[in-house]
Amino acid sequence: MRLFERFIENLSLILSQLRIWDMLDMFLVWLIVYRLLLLIKQTRAVQMLSGLGILALTFVMSIWLELFTLNWLLDKFFSNLFLIVVILFQNEIRRALTHIGRNPFFSGVSAVEETQVIEEIAKGAILMAQKKHGALIVIEREIGLQDYIEIGTKLDASVTAELLSSIFVPTSPLHDGATIIRGGRASMAGCFLPLSKNPNLDKNLGTRHRAAIGLTEETDAIAIVVSEENRHVSVAVGGSLTPDLDHPTLRKTLYTLLSLEENFENIEEVKP
Repeated sequence: MRLFERFIENLSLILSQLRIWDMLDMFLVWLIVYRLLLLIKQTRAVQMLSGLGILALTFVMSIWLELFTLNWLLDKFFSNLFLIVVILFQNEIRRALTHIGRNPFFSGVSAVEETQVIEEIAKGAILMAQKKHGALIVIEREIGLQDYIEIGTKLDASVTAELLSSIFVPTSPLHDGATIIRGGRASMAGCFLPLSKNPNLDKNLGTRHRAAIGLTEETDAIAIVVSEENRHVSVAVGGSLTPDLDHPTLRKTLYTLLSLEENFENIEEVKP
């Protein structure tokens, strides 16, 4: 009871000295930590953070148990912690910094054009799946994909199911790369993307799926993958893959990811 009363007294003392700027300070720190956690969710960074946590716990135990040699080694390790964090989390730091720049997908595009682009992408993906043509279509969102566009073949064409289907015909010289949709247009084709290094991925996933996951681990892009082996259409976002989508589910997923649910509802209402 006395400990509880002391706790209440200390808490009252802290609250009485708390300024409005202190509350703002704590809120900003919480916001930064929250955003960082969202960025590293379902990435290798979670495993690395767990490893650092285990080392920190071991460091504390070495002090408590007076394990001098182990404590000396860990002390040298944590004395260079800032440099170690920069090296280990360079990909996550780059992702965080790229969120500063904004590049909306449908900038300057009308609602009718937004709907048409999504419908054509979904239609084209299902059409290619039926023909057993592998494909990788990437939709750029807020984080620019200029680094990957520079090594592709320029298209700058209207997005149609027929265009996408022709790009990924097995005899096409562009079918092995990714087609990038930028600003509501088919910007580039034959683009090569970074493969995911996540060791926990299914070993049966092919190069296209690993490239889709790898790109979405580093950016906020949406990647649609068509498997030529099992005719499945999958969507990768944030380093996670949602497999085996049919046409209605694929359409709804794209509308939701692009924050165009209202357009989707309007289309569904006018259907007979």
